[in-house]
Amino acid sequence: MSESGAGRGTDAARHKNDIYGDDLKAQGEAAPAIPAATVILLRDDPDPRVLMLHKTSRIAFGGMWVFPGGRIDEEDHPEDGDIDVAARNAAARETMEEAGIESTPDDFIWFAHWTPPAITPKRFATWFFAAEATGHDVVIDGGEIQDHEWLSPARALERHAAGEIDLAPPTWITLYQLSLYGSTADILARLRAFEPKIYETKIGKDPEGVRVAMWAGDAGYPSGDGSVRGERHRLVMRPEGFVFENTVEVY
Repeated sequence: MSESGAGRGTDAARHKNDIYGDDLKAQGEAAPAIPAATVILLRDDPDPRVLMLHKTSRIAFGGMWVFPGGRIDEEDHPEDGDIDVAARNAAARETMEEAGIESTPDDFIWFAHWTPPAITPKRFATWFFAAEATGHDVVIDGGEIQDHEWLSPARALERHAAGEIDLAPPTWITLYQLSLYGSTADILARLRAFEPKIYETKIGKDPEGVRVAMWAGDAGYPSGDGSVRGERHRLVMRPEGFVFENTVEVY
């Protein structure tokens, strides 16, 4: 799951997977985002593969390829109210419901948290976890999920660039991060070594008028002005394809 399943751009000057809304002036005002969680399940074959699910077109994230996940339900919360435990429980529950794979929440590595801007039509604040897959036999639910594939992260990015699959920006950035390493063990070791990355997305436009998703460290992030010169930590959402610009963050 990623930040939102609504608000894809219809403007010809926007990438079709730009999931964010249009009113850039409204970014500071919004109701709290819905808590959600997702887990990236990994296995080697022989290089890393990640489980991706293809959502049906009639629901949130319709038509997009996503990781197993969904909103955090009341049943996911422990008695002490620990939100980290609730997020882990939700990710494990959704993985069973959507893919038929049983997983152990305590084994999950929390490596990122994504919050979309206020302009996003329906917002999910999402915990991102990773774990080695304990089973490879996927049983999709046939309702929300219409297909699945164990994809190489690099291949998934190539297919997105070719227009063959749809990926929301948080999914794209996660796949980029995974694509930098040569084995599941390397990926998980690296994610354990990092402090979780916190992405509170702001949307602006670069000097060419192209919409950009910006995160902490980008020179334009404090003001939301994507035309400011300086350091870069952003996804440039060109109509012809995404371009990641990063001069500040180690992945």
